[in-house]
Amino acid sequence: MIAPARRVSYRILLQISTSDAHSDELLRSPEVDALSAQDRNLATTLVMGTLRWQLALDVRIRAWLARPDANLSPEAATALRMGTYQLLALERVPAHAVIHDSVELVKHSRERGAAGMVNAVLRKITAEPRWGGEGAPVAETEESRRSPGAALAARFAHPAWMVERWVRRYGIEAAEAICRWDQQPAGVTIRLAHEAAQPEGIETEPGIFLRPAQRVIGGDAARTRAFRSGEIRMQDEASQLVAEIAAAAGPEAERALDACAAPGGKTAILAERLPEAEITAVDVSRKRLAAMQRMLRRGPGHQAGVEKASRMRFEAADAVVLRLTPRYGLILCDVPCSGTGTIARNPEIRFRLDEVELRRQHKRQTAILRAALPGLVPGGRLVYSTCSLEPEENEQVVEEVLSSIAGFRLLPVATILDKLAGSGIVTAPGRERLRTATDAPFLRTLPGMHPCDGFFAAVLERA
Repeated sequence: MIAPARRVSYRILLQISTSDAHSDELLRSPEVDALSAQDRNLATTLVMGTLRWQLALDVRIRAWLARPDANLSPEAATALRMGTYQLLALERVPAHAVIHDSVELVKHSRERGAAGMVNAVLRKITAEPRWGGEGAPVAETEESRRSPGAALAARFAHPAWMVERWVRRYGIEAAEAICRWDQQPAGVTIRLAHEAAQPEGIETEPGIFLRPAQRVIGGDAARTRAFRSGEIRMQDEASQLVAEIAAAAGPEAERALDACAAPGGKTAILAERLPEAEITAVDVSRKRLAAMQRMLRRGPGHQAGVEKASRMRFEAADAVVLRLTPRYGLILCDVPCSGTGTIARNPEIRFRLDEVELRRQHKRQTAILRAALPGLVPGGRLVYSTCSLEPEENEQVVEEVLSSIAGFRLLPVATILDKLAGSGIVTAPGRERLRTATDAPFLRTLPGMHPCDGFFAAVLERA
């Protein structure tokens, strides 16, 4: 009999390797929900750990293959990766149970003929020392001596091209901090729908930056009554901060536009802070927009000001082709991006991204920003943001668009952070910590250097 957590984890990892599915969505599926609490925790550990360390696991696996360049089937590769992760990275996991279940998983797949190979490789891996807390053991090579980024990438299971970019842009210390952060379980931060909300069943502590944010240090927030009823929302603190910056940038706006609104966390904060404004939420996906509407309208969101924005409108449209005239005092463009600031939450990003994709994202992002700017009234402000660490998606987008469209200027984000600190939304200690997150006129949080996801934000004003 195969352990339920291993069976479910194998299916999820196989689906990720053969499609564009995302781990965070699959780990919230009915199949996972049906597991016991202990098995749900184990499944999450197996899926996220295997994905985080996949590049390093593949190195160890190929070292024991009879033909290291062999083309493994997705079924065999998935079983080997998940088994190797358990044998090398997890304590108190019986090796015999790992090997048995890994072999059985392959036997029950269309690649049952690979079961013998999986058994042989995993038995050899049991002889290797377990990994410690300093990343995967890596033998020094000529490339690692020549390139500190390549050495970091091998040690922390990231693509070398990606880490080398971070070293050039942010320095070796920050690049290592980002890599370390990506390899740890991502923290959970919640936002209370109203100050009187009392989330039961979880233990929290104050947020690092924001008074309305709370960090979960015990319990499963997604399974609480408070989450189901809408009294709390799960949202990273840097994401909340971007929305607070947007609301503070346009406090007198009669009309606001969220041009890429789903999944809706930032829209909810705009509605909370601007209860009298007419807010239009636009997203290209009708499905995501409908889910967002349900999220905003459930439970005590009424008390949070979300439903006080009675003139809130929802529109399914592609932000690239919006034909706007001056109408909005505030526009938020939290554009689709590579997501390299969220690899701790979405480890599969590292396998699906290349520099060609960054150029494609840049093209779409500049198109969205160009389409949105004409919608500002004189004196109106636009916040452009991403959860990317890559300059092509951040300052290069802003600089390219501003150089081609007259009548707009950059405002320093630090000034808005001071305003938020003055109103008590950003705490005094949080404001001090955010001084290292303001890069020229921009906001830039770096995972590991700041205890949150990596976000970028710029504030533009129409003359």
